Amino acid sequence: MNKLLVIGAGGQLGTELTQSLANTYGSEAVIATDFQESARSKFNYCRFKTLNVLDKEAVGKLLQKDQITQVYHLAAILSATGEKDPMQAWDMNMRGLLHVLELARENKLEKIFWPSSIAVFGPNTPKQKTPQDALKNPTTVYGISKLAGEHWCEYYFNTYGVDVRSLRFPGLIGYKSLAGGGTTDYAVDIYHQAIREQSFTCFLQEDTYLPMMYMDDAVQATMQLMAAPASSIRVRTSYNVSGMSFSPREIAESIQSHHPNFQVQYAPDFRQQIADSWPSSINDDCARNDWGWKAEFDLPKMTTEILTKLPSYIHNL
Repeated sequence: MNKLLVIGAGGQLGTELTQSLANTYGSEAVIATDFQESARSKFNYCRFKTLNVLDKEAVGKLLQKDQITQVYHLAAILSATGEKDPMQAWDMNMRGLLHVLELARENKLEKIFWPSSIAVFGPNTPKQKTPQDALKNPTTVYGISKLAGEHWCEYYFNTYGVDVRSLRFPGLIGYKSLAGGGTTDYAVDIYHQAIREQSFTCFLQEDTYLPMMYMDDAVQATMQLMAAPASSIRVRTSYNVSGMSFSPREIAESIQSHHPNFQVQYAPDFRQQIADSWPSSINDDCARNDWGWKAEFDLPKMTTEILTKLPSYIHNL
């Protein structure tokens, strides 16, 4: 029987991925963990434990005690937050991953999932339809840690046979949890302000195009990748995946088609420089060809879904 451990389950991706894993494998098969005890309230449908991935001994005891077969390692410090304390971001993002990889080797775990990011790309990367093997010269500690992590994943697969799989996520947009310190956070916050009938100040310029993905697609991509036979996984660094690309002006216009009085102002800050170093759109042909990836949501469909479901979700919190 599969026993799944989600590390960093309280975050934006973990909140929804954990629910999908429980729906697929059964609640008794999933253990959600987060270093914050306050995350417990999100997981009344499965077991929850507080866990710091930097405590390798504690992670190892949990793996053995609960006979874990798969780990979804999501704990990380994101791009904008990471620039405020680069050493802390490097320590969390790199040491945490190495603990998981080494414990996977020692315990012969079946599979590992670890998310990478478009932050691995940089100013010398082709901006449009960035290919799988494009030049990578990240300009943030987050991007540097993700690029190093991709190569550690490939190393552990090639050297030790650890079946670790990864996706290079674009900006992720969901409504069931607030964003956690990323450069694409504006595309989450903007919906909350629209629902509250408040104006929104965007920290990026109105014409800044970035690759994005609705959370349902991110969860589906993860589930699909992890379910694929090992023989289909030809990329052992991390797969490009994409959903859509848009600018702050375009997401504002999509919201205004539902809320005509919604107002947006633009006040770019330090995150603009980070965004300018990233691709505008992503080529994900490798994921499509290797394991059949295809996004379901475009911008109009995503906006309609979020504006329809977010009010009742907030009300029920």
